[in-house]
Amino acid sequence: MKYLVVGLGNIGDEYKNTRHNIGFRILDALSRASNIVFKTERYGDVSHFKFKGRNIVLLKPSTYMNLSGKAVNYWLQKEKIPVDKLLILVDDLSLPFGTLRMKGKGSDGGHNGLKNINSILGHNKYARIRFGIGNEFNRGQQVDYVLGKWTDEENQDIDSLISKCIEGIEMFSTIGLERTMNSFNTKAK
Repeated sequence: MKYLVVGLGNIGDEYKNTRHNIGFRILDALSRASNIVFKTERYGDVSHFKFKGRNIVLLKPSTYMNLSGKAVNYWLQKEKIPVDKLLILVDDLSLPFGTLRMKGKGSDGGHNGLKNINSILGHNKYARIRFGIGNEFNRGQQVDYVLGKWTDEENQDIDSLISKCIEGIEMFSTIGLERTMNSFNTKAK
């Protein structure tokens, strides 16, 4: 059984450790914990990970956030992975910081990465882990907020939240979406 797990983010050092790059950060933590490395390939950095007999392809798109659908579609086709085995890791302004939600489908919620994936795939019926980043910004400051660095207070909880997301990835690949959603979804810290 093969899965595609995509962490959304933007390439470049200036975006590293920003709220918008939490998808990349989760996959980087998973790769360190599993002693695997990413290789730069078409449309992104890719790694292959085995977990309990499942083959999991990890992807950090190099297309920038707003064009993520191109990379997602390419790797689904290349690896012959059905869309029900796709999991997207994404930041979410509408959830308070510390809230994690796994969903099997849904709107883009104003997120340009999801909007592009929905457009390219032609639907929104794929699993995603929404990582709550909160919305602690003034009117007109949304871009600065999502591209901003985590606060010291947020950084105290990041590692445990990332670990929970890694558990969610592993559960998704072994017990399926419904059962994972039942035990994964959390309230804010």
